[in-house]
Parts: sequence; structure tokens; C-alpha cells
Amino acid sequence: MGPLHGFKIIEMAAIGPVPFCGMLLSDMGADVVRIDRQGVVSMFPDNPVNRGRRSIELNLKTDNDRELALALISKADALIEGYRPGVMERLGLSPDVCLQQNKKLVYGRMTGWGQYGPLASAAGHDINYIALTGALHAMGADSRVPHPPLNLVGDYGGGSLYLAMGVLAALLEAGKSGQGQVIDAAMTDGSASLMTMFYGMMAAGSWRNKPGHNLLDGGAPFYDCYTCADGRHISIGPIEPQFYAELLQRCEITVPVMQAQMAVKTWPEQKQILSNVFMGKTRDEWCQILEGTDVCFAPVLDMNEAIRHPHNVARSTFVESHGQLQPAPAPRFSRTQGKISGPAPGTDQHRQQIIDDWNIVR
Repeated sequence: MGPLHGFKIIEMAAIGPVPFCGMLLSDMGADVVRIDRQGVVSMFPDNPVNRGRRSIELNLKTDNDRELALALISKADALIEGYRPGVMERLGLSPDVCLQQNKKLVYGRMTGWGQYGPLASAAGHDINYIALTGALHAMGADSRVPHPPLNLVGDYGGGSLYLAMGVLAALLEAGKSGQGQVIDAAMTDGSASLMTMFYGMMAAGSWRNKPGHNLLDGGAPFYDCYTCADGRHISIGPIEPQFYAELLQRCEITVPVMQAQMAVKTWPEQKQILSNVFMGKTRDEWCQILEGTDVCFAPVLDMNEAIRHPHNVARSTFVESHGQLQPAPAPRFSRTQGKISGPAPGTDQHRQQIIDDWNIVR
């Protein structure tokens, strides 16, 4: 039933990282009830990121529906919301009000800039949050304009995962203290936290503040992607000397300059040599030579190819659920494995079921 079976979570309908956090909690077995706001239409109603919860639609500007929301909150273990600072307060559902109803409530607040600070009330998206924390600049290359890495770093990495971790940590603490608390999860904070190692490397003098010239940003010839004869791409990452030696051996590279792996001044020359080598065969031919070895190799697959790759198939990394092929719940548990408990709900689909299951008396 999942390690969070028995926990009740309220998700205030939103976009971006809050739905993804709700998906993670649902996949782990929590009963996630989404409160949809009347008149607000979801941008991606059938997306698997909305899977596994139940929906009730409320007009939170009315006393009746606000009281119903508070009744649900009084039965919940946690609430997650992603509105701008002050919105929940204006709706009469501030942390103070909710914690008066339920002293053990974990109240998770997800914003881009945080609950306070000069930018707290400004609009923004993933690209802006990772730009402000140095992450986007560090992922650029030479003088080229940086490209956003989808919305994985700010929204999901620095947002959803930190909110989920915060909720789980606060639930553990509430189990000991009997008291809830408020979590201020800002995507800028989470994105900065993800950059901890690189700020540490820069402070130690081992990271240049120049994108595309470092170990992990595409500067190193042995940690990059290359084009093959068929126009497709492969990735290599043999940082460790023994893995790098295996790369040279399996690719039959004997050029002396390639032996000095960490000679940064020769990296451009080494990269050109590797580019020429990998252009000599197709991507699938390189897979035959390098995949499954200690070269630290993988083909660069598109999403259709990733679904069919034998490793992903063997691990059921993608599963068919409720008529959609989608990524399976992660991580995996030896005893209380989570599952996809249902498709994305229709708005207000479970109103009476939720009221009955949560024993709401009106």
C-alpha cells in the first residue's frame, strides 16, 4: 500500500511543483485530496503528474465551502499549497487558522522566491529561479546564451523534491512532538542547495566561473556528449582514471595527448580527437562496443526510445496505467512498494466519497 499509507494530505490545486509533490506523496501511498478552486481550469488536466488523488471543488470565497475546507484540514496530516504569499491568508486558510483547527498539521508552502524577500510577490517560473541562484549560468557553454534544462532543476528538483522532503521530515517530527509547523519551500532556496557542491568547488579554486570549462559542465572531453556517424548522440563520463583507461582501450585510442586525462590545457585538443573517433561509427555501433562496460556510457535516447530500452523495460521504469504509458513510482521499497492508485481525477469527481471517507460531519 506504500510507506505513506494512512496519511491524509490536502493539495491546494496549483501548477508546477505542487502537483508533482502531490504525485510523489500519492505514489507512496498517501491519500491525497486535491481542493480545486471553482472556476479555475487546469492547464494539463489529464497529465499523469495529476495521478492518484481525489478531487473536490470548492469556492473558497464562500463561508460554506471555506468551512468544508477547514473540516477537511482538521482531519489531514499535511497540506501543500503553491499560491503567492498572502493568497491563503486572504482565503481565510492561513497557517495560523489551520493550525488552530489541527495542531499537528504540517503546512507546506511552495513558492518560487519564498514567503519573504524583495521578490516574494513577483511572478516567476523555473527559468528565473535557477537564473537567480547561479545554476543556469553554470549550465551554459562558453559565450552561448544558456538554455533552460526543461523545468527539472527549479520546479521539480529545487521545488517539489524539497517540499516533499520537508513535509516528510515535519511529519516525522510531528509524530514525536504532537505539533505541526509551516514549511517555507522556495525554489530559489532549493536550487541554491542543489548547487552546494559547485559553490564549494569554486571556493576551493577547483571550479572556474566560466561555463563549459569545468569537469561536469561539458568542459572536460571525457564528460560530454558526442555526435555519431548517423547524427545521433552518445554520452560518456569516465571521470575515474581506471574508467578513462578503459574508454581509451575500447575505442582503440593511442594518441599520446589522450593519456594526460586531467591536463586541462589540452582538453580542447582531446575533445576534437574524441569527436573524430565517435563520428566514425553509428550510435548503435558504439552501443555494441561500450554499453554495459565501465566506460560510463549511455546512448542519448529520445523519450520514445527511452521507453523501449531493455534496461528500462527490465525494471518496469515505465508502466501502462489507466490507459497511459508513464514513469513508474520512484523510489522502490522492499516491503511497502508504492503504486499508481488512479488516473488524474476530474474536477469535483470525488466530493461525496471524500466527505464520507474522511468522516466530515456537516
